[in-house]
Amino acid sequence: MDLRAGPYESVARELAGTAFASIAYVEETASTNADAAELLDDDRFGGHTIVAEFQRRGAGRKGRLWLAPAGTSLLFTTILPRCVDTQRLWVVPYWIALAVRDALLHFGVSTTLQWPNDLLLNERKLAGVLCQSSVIGLRARVACGVGINVKRPGADAGIEPPPVYCDDVALVDRAALLKGILLKCERTLFMLDHPPRIAAAWEAAAELPGRRYRIALDEGGAPFEATAQALGDDGGLRILREDGSSEIVSLADARVVRP
Repeated sequence: MDLRAGPYESVARELAGTAFASIAYVEETASTNADAAELLDDDRFGGHTIVAEFQRRGAGRKGRLWLAPAGTSLLFTTILPRCVDTQRLWVVPYWIALAVRDALLHFGVSTTLQWPNDLLLNERKLAGVLCQSSVIGLRARVACGVGINVKRPGADAGIEPPPVYCDDVALVDRAALLKGILLKCERTLFMLDHPPRIAAAWEAAAELPGRRYRIALDEGGAPFEATAQALGDDGGLRILREDGSSEIVSLADARVVRP
């Protein structure tokens, strides 16, 4: 594998001595998550990040595509430098979303987290995360995929619903943004052992309780309105329906529908 960091070489140098100093850059690939999946069982790639200028089949949740014209987005997957207890795997997407949000805020881009894996700017999707794992017994290797819309393309990208971009509110350098995210990962890696702390931080950044969601269940039926209250113990979302009933919708069974 080519481990050259290309335009992110300065980031790799500045991260020297941290657990996230290994960076590889590719101009084009099918998916950085797919590339990382091939490395998950090799301990040598703990802390390794793959950055792509363009993904032909960028991975979204439940098989959906992440569409991003070349040069417009920061697209990368980071393999965590340590294993995660399988009972705590659910917390990893929330942890990486917090790291992305914090780094964006440094550039003046203030986002709201949306269950289960999106970051919103002015109620439109700016970024998403998608994690995958390789489980062996009670431990798992995890790769965190991130896609962030940074620079609005010169022509309509034809993506529906239309996304927003960082430069709608502030100019953001992609290398500096990657550095900020990986530094935040380095500083907060210990929190993976403290799921309640991550859940509480995520709930605050998602403006819970009280945020209104339109939820669609994978089993079918019309989407319904509900008030999000908190994360459940396994990453599900505790909601209050219009009729006053309360329930937890599972990560595996539902999604939030944006207008």
